[in-house]
Amino acid sequence: MVSEKIAKLINEQIAHEQYAAQYYLSMSAWFSGKDLDGIANYFRVQSKEELMHADKMFDYLNDVGGEIIIGEIAKPPHEFENATDIFEKALAHEKTVTKSIFNIVKNANDEGDFATTSFLQWFINEQVEEEASASQLVTKIRMVCDNPSALYLFDQELAQRVFNPNATA
Repeated sequence: MVSEKIAKLINEQIAHEQYAAQYYLSMSAWFSGKDLDGIANYFRVQSKEELMHADKMFDYLNDVGGEIIIGEIAKPPHEFENATDIFEKALAHEKTVTKSIFNIVKNANDEGDFATTSFLQWFINEQVEEEASASQLVTKIRMVCDNPSALYLFDQELAQRVFNPNATA
């Protein structure tokens, strides 16, 4: 049901999502090392969501008869300049993921693969939310990073985030 080209792109996206999970886990570790456990929690939850995205694509590819080929996952960076650097890199990464998903949609549209186009609509909507959220967090961290009291409150805010697998399904 799915072409080799689309299957290859989805397999690549699965690897991108798995890399994103590792990247966010690395960011979480950085914040944990700074005793900013609330922000670390935010990135741990983000990591889990990325794994759910990879699983969702894996299941779709299996459902449409595509060959699943698990790709190599690069080691993410573990050293960052500061908190602002991390949030800016997270936003840039989300923009890269969006472009990758758009590329799959474009190719699926070119092939008349309406099933894949329909499936990926959820990811398009998810990326709009991801980029908006990441952008807001960049704005907030820029405002609070030099103010310990404000950073404490920001950390407490992000500690409230909870992983909800039903929200990503």
